[in-house]
Amino acid sequence: MARPRNTAPRETRRTEPSTGLEEVTPEVLLRWYSSMVLVRTLDERAMLLNRQGKAAIVASCQGHEAAQMGALWAAVRHAPSLAIFPYYRALGMAIAAGITPTEALLSILAKVGDPTSGARQFPLHGAVLTPKLKVINTSNVVAAQIPHAVGYALGCRMSGDPTVTITTFGDGATSQGDWHEGMNYAGIHKLPVVFICENNGYAISVPQRKQMAIVNVADRAAGYGMPGVVVDGTDVIAVYEVVGEAVRRAVQGGGPTFIEAKVVRLLPHTSDDDDRRYRTSEEIEDLKRRDPVKKFKEYLLEQGILTAELDEQVRKEAREQVDRATAEAEAAPFPDTGDFYEHVYASE
Repeated sequence: MARPRNTAPRETRRTEPSTGLEEVTPEVLLRWYSSMVLVRTLDERAMLLNRQGKAAIVASCQGHEAAQMGALWAAVRHAPSLAIFPYYRALGMAIAAGITPTEALLSILAKVGDPTSGARQFPLHGAVLTPKLKVINTSNVVAAQIPHAVGYALGCRMSGDPTVTITTFGDGATSQGDWHEGMNYAGIHKLPVVFICENNGYAISVPQRKQMAIVNVADRAAGYGMPGVVVDGTDVIAVYEVVGEAVRRAVQGGGPTFIEAKVVRLLPHTSDDDDRRYRTSEEIEDLKRRDPVKKFKEYLLEQGILTAELDEQVRKEAREQVDRATAEAEAAPFPDTGDFYEHVYASE
C-alpha cells in the first residue's frame, strides 16, 4: 500500500464538513487520524483553560472521538442532507461538522464570535446551519434533544424534505421518558432517524449495571420496531461502516436505526465532577487501553499508513493550530450586555 502524503488538518473557513465524502483510502484515513488528534489536543486545551478559571465548564469528549467523528463522516457521505441533534459531550462531532477550533474555543470561553449561541448558552449549545447540514443543540437537559430530533424528522417527512436526522446521547438518556417517547414515535412512523447511544458505562456517576438489567442497550430497540446494533465505539472504521448502513437505510425509506457505540469516558463527567469518588485508578488505567486515538494510531502504524515521523508532524500541527485558536479566542471580547435579550423575545 502506497504511503500517502501528509494531510494534517489546517484551519479552514466553516462551510461544510471537509472529510467523509470520499472512498476510505489511506489518504482519507490519515485525514481522519489528523482530525481526531486535533480534537484530542483541543479537548485537552479546553480542560486546561477550565483549570485556569477561563472556561466555566467543560464536558470532555476524550474517549468518544471515534464514535462522534466516524458517525458524522459516514452520515455526510450517505445522506442528501442532515440535521444533527447532539448531546452536550460533542466536541468531536462539532469539529467533524466543520466548526473550527477557534469557533469552538470562542464558545467554550463564552466570547464574541461563538457561532452556536452568541456566547449565551453552555459551550457548543445552540445551532449552526450550513448548506449540507444543521447542528442543533438547544439544551443540556439529558435526553431533551431526542424528541426534538424526531419532531424535526417528522416535519421533513411532511414537507417532502429528504433530510436524515441523527441524534446522539449517553446511556443515561435511555432511562429518560424522552428517549422512550422519541424511539416509539420514530418506530411507529418509520421516520428517517439514526439514534446513536454513546455508551461510556456511566450516567454521570451511576454505572450501567445499576441503571438497567441488560448488557446491551441496543436490545431495547426491538421493542420499538427498529434494528438495534452494537458497535465498538472506539473503532472509527467500524463506526463509519455501521452508521453508513443506518443512514442508507433511512434514505431508502427503511425507517430508524438504534446504534449503541460502546465508548470509554477517559475523564470525569464534566470539569465539575470528581470521578475518584466512584471509579478506581485501576479502572481508569484499564479504560485507557481502549483509547480510540491510540488504537487508530496503532492500526495505521501496522498498516504502514502512518510513520512515527509523520505522527509527530500531525501532533505538532495540531498543537500549533490549537495554540493559534487559543490566542484568538482569549483575545476576543465578552458579549456586550446590550444584546442580552436578542433571540430570546420576538422583535419586529
